[in-house]
Amino acid sequence: MSDSHDDLEQLRERIAVMRAQAGDRDAFHQLVTLYQERLMYYVHHLIHDRDQSGDVLQEIWLDVYRKLGQLRAPGAFRVWLYRCAHHRAMNHLRRRRAEAHAREDLAASSTSVDAWNEFELLENAELVHVALEKLSENHREIMVLRFVEGMDVKELAEVIGCSEGTAKSRLHYAKAALRRIIGEERGHA
Repeated sequence: MSDSHDDLEQLRERIAVMRAQAGDRDAFHQLVTLYQERLMYYVHHLIHDRDQSGDVLQEIWLDVYRKLGQLRAPGAFRVWLYRCAHHRAMNHLRRRRAEAHAREDLAASSTSVDAWNEFELLENAELVHVALEKLSENHREIMVLRFVEGMDVKELAEVIGCSEGTAKSRLHYAKAALRRIIGEERGHA
């Protein structure tokens, strides 16, 4: 029953994508409604600033609206959407870093910036969210895509723009880093 429900949802999404590609604004709104919160969660965990995340999210939806006609396979919408989000968020972070470096240069400051099971994740959700915030951008992104969006390694590789082997490696190291941080946090509790 669950598989048929998932198949029905995927079919509805594909139909909404095709209708939106044909200019149906209600269908586009359906897609926004379906992904808005999930995409905000993903973007926020990359950017760490709610206001900036909201701005980036608006830019993502503008990109999607403009480029949706270029999507050849409506069934690939989710991965394509997260690929757009990844590019927009990474561009934002690069811009933010460049601005921070420029401010540092102007100020002439020399400040330097320095395989658990899924059941355990559910049991320690608050601890996991705290630990996620402490991961590097790359590790945080891959963990959110894998465990919140449920993407497999192939989808991870497509979104991030790397080989499946690199995606597996990043996932492995991200899990190890998260496990270490959780251990440290438990030590402080």
